[in-house]
Amino acid sequence: MFTTSIGLWWGIISLVFGVIVMIFPKILNYLVGIYFIVIGILAIISHFSG
Repeated sequence: MFTTSIGLWWGIISLVFGVIVMIFPKILNYLVGIYFIVIGILAIISHFSG
């Protein structure tokens, strides 16, 4: 249970940092923001599906 909770927290943190990075628009920031958002969504989905 503890390891799955860590996965959920990393997913939430990735989403938050992804949104924060996208607030300051530069091309690299958009790419990093999109990466964080995608990884966060995948982590949250995998947490609730398994």
